[in-house]
Amino acid sequence: MPKVAKSSSHKMHGQQSIEPARVMQIQQALIREHYMTGESTGQWDSTTAAAMQKYQADQGWQTKLMPDSRAIKKLGLGPDYSGAINAKGASFSEPAPVSTLAPSQSTAFASAAGVSQ
Repeated sequence: MPKVAKSSSHKMHGQQSIEPARVMQIQQALIREHYMTGESTGQWDSTTAAAMQKYQADQGWQTKLMPDSRAIKKLGLGPDYSGAINAKGASFSEPAPVSTLAPSQSTAFASAAGVSQ
């Protein structure tokens, strides 16, 4: 039976590049924090990489893989959870008081919860 040669190509995993709009946000944050000077270009160039490495090193974080998620968050560019139900100031309605439920509904809830009324 003939042997099948393994493919020598390596499939790259994960994000391979950063979108220009996101690079601009990172550059603007690095400029604001005085790790870069000039204008944001949207290009992840050696100046941007060096600024991010310096920022991460100053925080005591790794500098080889970039950018570190902790650095992104500390630069104010992390996810926005302001609309989450447990966020301060989030707007969601309180459940209706038990007195406004139909008696059969509240009995069913109590039974399902294993609570006697």
